[in-house]
Amino acid sequence: MVKRHASAFICFVAVILTGWCCPVFGTSKTAPAGNEVMIIELEGAISPGTAMYVVRGLAEAKKQGVSLAVVRLDTPGGLGSSMRTIVKAVLNSPVPVAVWVGPKGAGAASAGVMVTVAAHIAAMAPGTNIGAAHPVTAGGKDIDKTMSEKVVNDMASYARGIAEQKGRNGKWVEEAIRKSVSITAEEALKKNVIDLVANDVDELLRLIDGREISLPVGKIKLNTKNIKKTYYRPGFRDKVLKTISDPNIAYILMMIGLAGLYFEFSHPGAIFPGVIGAISLILAFFSFQTLPVNYAGILLILLAIIFFIAEVKVTSYGILSIGGLISMTIGSIMLFEDVGVSLKLMMPTIVLVGGFFVVVAGLAYRAFRTKPKGGSDGLLGEVGLVKERIDPEGLIFVHGEYWRARSREKLEPGDRIEVEGIEGLILKVKKAPSQDF
Repeated sequence: MVKRHASAFICFVAVILTGWCCPVFGTSKTAPAGNEVMIIELEGAISPGTAMYVVRGLAEAKKQGVSLAVVRLDTPGGLGSSMRTIVKAVLNSPVPVAVWVGPKGAGAASAGVMVTVAAHIAAMAPGTNIGAAHPVTAGGKDIDKTMSEKVVNDMASYARGIAEQKGRNGKWVEEAIRKSVSITAEEALKKNVIDLVANDVDELLRLIDGREISLPVGKIKLNTKNIKKTYYRPGFRDKVLKTISDPNIAYILMMIGLAGLYFEFSHPGAIFPGVIGAISLILAFFSFQTLPVNYAGILLILLAIIFFIAEVKVTSYGILSIGGLISMTIGSIMLFEDVGVSLKLMMPTIVLVGGFFVVVAGLAYRAFRTKPKGGSDGLLGEVGLVKERIDPEGLIFVHGEYWRARSREKLEPGDRIEVEGIEGLILKVKKAPSQDF
C-alpha cells in the first residue's frame, strides 16, 4: 500500500517537473488551427506613408489575433528612416511575419532587402530579384564620399546584424549594401538569404505549415494548413499619405500654396487662388510631419516671398527679386534632411513660381505707382471745359461728367480748366495751360 502511494507521488512529481522543464528546454507552442492569415500588400517606393500603412497593418493583425501576417513586397527601395520603421515593427511583432517578394517580375531592391531579411519567414517568387541596396539620395545620386562612408557602414552593420539574428547570410546582405550586388530568387535560396521559393501565397502557406519560428514571446509552430486569407486594405488616410509623403509632391504643394496665398494677398477678392493656396499649404504641412524637414529651408523660402513682396514697395531695380530667387533655390535644396527634391522637378518649379512672383510683384508695383483713374483722386489734374461762366462758381465738363466748380479767376464758357482740388461736391479749378489739352 505504501509502495503504491510512493509510486503515485513520484509520478505526480515527475509530471510537475516535466511541466516546469519543458519551457526551459524550448518546447514550442503550436499556432491555433483554423485561424486567419492577414495579407498586407506593400508595392512601390518605401515612404513614410507606406511605412505607417505596414505598421497599422501589423497592429491590426495583432488586434484580430491572426496566426500569420504576410507582407507581399514589390519595391524599388525608398527612405532609410521609413525602412527602419517597418523593420522595427516586424522584429517586435507578436504576430509571425512572412515577407513574400512577388508576383513574378517583382523585386526587393535597396530598402526592400532589409525588410525581407528582417521577416520571420523570407520567401520569393520565381522570376524575382533582391539586392542593389547601396544607399543613395532620393534623387538617385550617390552621396558625397565622407557621408557615404558613414551611411554605408551604419547600414551594413545594421542589416548584417538583423540577417544573422534571423539565421540568414549576413555577409551577402552586407555586400548588397556595399557593392550593390543583386541576385535571383533561386540564387538567394542557395545563398541562404531567404528561406524558400514559392509561386504564390497559397504555395507559401503550404510550404511553411509546421515550421518553427521564434517570436519575442517564445517559439511557436506555424499551422497554416487550410488557413483563411484576409487582406488589410489601405484606407483613405493611407492613400492620401502615401501620395503626398513623396518629397517631390510635398514640395510642389508648398510652392502652389505660397503662390496662391501671395496672389490672394496682392489682389484681394480673387478668392480662388487663396482657396487653392490654403488647401495646398495645409496638405504640404501634413506631408512635412512625415518627412525629415529642414526648417532652415522653409525659412529661406519664406524669406524669398518677403523679398518678392518688398519689391512692390521698394525701388530696388530687381535686386530684391534676384535675392528672392537665390533664397528660394537654396531653400529648396535644403528643404529635406536626408532626402532631396529631384533637380529635374526643382529647377522648372523655381523658374515658374519665381517668375510668377516677379510678374505679380511687377503688376502690383505698376498699380501702386499708377495714378488713380476713378473717385476723387482720379479727378485731380484732369483737364476739362467750362460750360457755364464761373464767377466765382459755375458749371464744367470733366472726366465725362458735369460738375459744379469754383475758381479764383473768372472763366468763360469754352475755356480749358484743370482740377486742382475738391471741396465736398464742388471742384476747385484753374485755367489750364494750352499745351496741357
